[in-house]
Parts: sequence; C-alpha cells; structure tokens
Amino acid sequence: MRKVLISFASILLVVISAFPSFSESLTPSEGGTLPKISLPVPQDQAYRQYLGLKGGGTFLIPQIKAKVVLIQIFSMYCPHCQKDAPVVNEFFSKLSEDSNLKDTIKLIGIGAGNSDFEIDFFRKQYGIKFPLFSDGEFSIHKILGEVRTPYFIAIKIGKNGTHKVVYSKLGGIENSDEFLKKVKSFSGL
Repeated sequence: MRKVLISFASILLVVISAFPSFSESLTPSEGGTLPKISLPVPQDQAYRQYLGLKGGGTFLIPQIKAKVVLIQIFSMYCPHCQKDAPVVNEFFSKLSEDSNLKDTIKLIGIGAGNSDFEIDFFRKQYGIKFPLFSDGEFSIHKILGEVRTPYFIAIKIGKNGTHKVVYSKLGGIENSDEFLKKVKSFSGL
C-alpha cells in the first residue's frame, strides 16, 4: 500500500510539473509576490496622474506610485460586483478625500473576461472613478488562479520597488469604513 501511495505521489508531481500553467495558476497568497501583470498605460491623463505613470506603452502593477495598491478583480456580469459597486465607490472616495491616504493607497479594477467596451459600460453604469482595465481574453484572470469575483488583492510596495501580497480574498466590501481599517491594518499603515 505504501509503495502504491509513493508511486501515485511521484506520478502526480510529474503531471503537475509537465503542466506549468496548472502549478502557476494558484491564487496569489499573502506574503508572496504578485505575478507579473502587464497593463496598458491609461490614455486618460487623470488616470495616468493618479497612478503616477508617464508616457504610453505598458506598466507592471508594482510600478504604480503608491505604498499599497489594491486590485479588484470583477466582471460586469457578476451580480455581486454590480451590488458591490456603490460601496467600492464609497471606499475610493474615502481614499481620495483623505490627504494622508490619497497618494498612499491606490485602487484599480481588472475586468475578468470583459472587453474595453464592457469596462466602459460598467464604468458609466456604476459611476466608477478609479482606473479599470479589461482582461477580455482572461489572461490576467488565469495568471491569478481564475479567482471568482469580486476578489481583492493588495500589494505593499517597498521603497526599492519590491512588493509583497498583504491581502488576497474573495468577496466584496460590505462596509467601506471597516474595509479601510482592514486595509490600513494588513498593510501596516
């Protein structure tokens, strides 16, 4: 029996290593790093300024000028994301209106399976003021372990440009004040 279990475990390891996308598609864990996610620099000057980015091309999330970047993975078709949108907007307003936090914590959204058109529709429908990025091919969604929506990931960015995941959870924001306290606590602000 023991030999059978050892053989099974060996075969499983070979299978997993043969399919790197399977082993790499795990949800980012707290204490780890965010996979490299390349996003287009927003065309909108206000969004570029908010994120602290210049020029065009692409950027990596840890290049955003902030101490903490909070990423919301959402879908315009997700009823939970639609219901959560007003509370996320309220949370963003609290960040924007607080002189101590507005340059410290930045919020972005990535629309899993959503095109630019769908992102724009969601932004207009729910009055979203923070930058949203499309992931129409689910490529970012796959890199992040195909999380359900809404899903929040926060990274803390070090002075030397390194970063670590400090929060990675499924679920929306039920109370913007409580979530802000939580963000400040897990990021050490």
